[in-house]
Amino acid sequence: MTDVDGSMKVFLTALECERDAVLAHLVDVETRSHGNGTVFDVGRSPSCPGFSIAVGCTGTGNLRSGTLTERALAMFSPSFTVFVGIAGGLKDHLELGDVVAASKTYAVHGGRSQDDGFRARPQSWEVPHVVEQVARRIKPAHWHGLLSDEGRALAPRAYLAPIASGEVVLNSRTSPLALQIDRNYNDAAAVEMESAGFASAAHANRGALVATVRGISDHADGDKEQADGQGSQETAAANAAAYALALTAALHVSEGHAAESARRRPELPGIRNTNVAKGRARVGQQIGVVLDGWPR
Repeated sequence: MTDVDGSMKVFLTALECERDAVLAHLVDVETRSHGNGTVFDVGRSPSCPGFSIAVGCTGTGNLRSGTLTERALAMFSPSFTVFVGIAGGLKDHLELGDVVAASKTYAVHGGRSQDDGFRARPQSWEVPHVVEQVARRIKPAHWHGLLSDEGRALAPRAYLAPIASGEVVLNSRTSPLALQIDRNYNDAAAVEMESAGFASAAHANRGALVATVRGISDHADGDKEQADGQGSQETAAANAAAYALALTAALHVSEGHAAESARRRPELPGIRNTNVAKGRARVGQQIGVVLDGWPR
């Protein structure tokens, strides 16, 4: 099933609680299976009409996310793909349940290890400009209405900021990995394990429009188990899903406006050059052209 009119979007997740948070917004859900066994749930959101959403669960890690991102893009050819899930917060101003939309994604494990320490070899992917512009205009009113009463009461905030993506769960502010991220990627607001693979796969697909949206479920500070035990993952996943839906709806409207503007844009007239020289005369320099079809 391919998207020929911009009406198909793909939401990818790593965990079941993240997938369930997205599916909670969908109706008329059907199962679609890839020939190699990958399963997607496809439905629509009554609160965001005009498009269908295919939801896939990749499992944890950048290798898995990259592989299944490629598969989803090939299977659905969506007009927009978003990775939705939870993350650890790296900045003190972030509260549990706040949302971070990635302005760029860092792959944090690339580098060279030598006797005098680790030398980072950074790799990053910026969010497409149109996604960044639309994300900057998303207000709480656009997505808080998609939350439960309890979720709205917590008044979660959303930020556009870099996200660090690695290969291990970070649950410390003083471990070697934590210090490496602080030293080399200190503008990162959150850390997780899938967005680098997701961004790399999208980069290899010409014209793929993508975003990463993460809800903060812990502070990557040693208290992850305590936060998880209090339901922080489910809350963060629900908030990320709501924001991602609002972002997707806003982009869908933006795509429609862009398509309408393109249809209304007048075609440029043809350009015709006519050089006339008689006898022994010759054309040395031509100034101006004739525009076919335009009044003279």
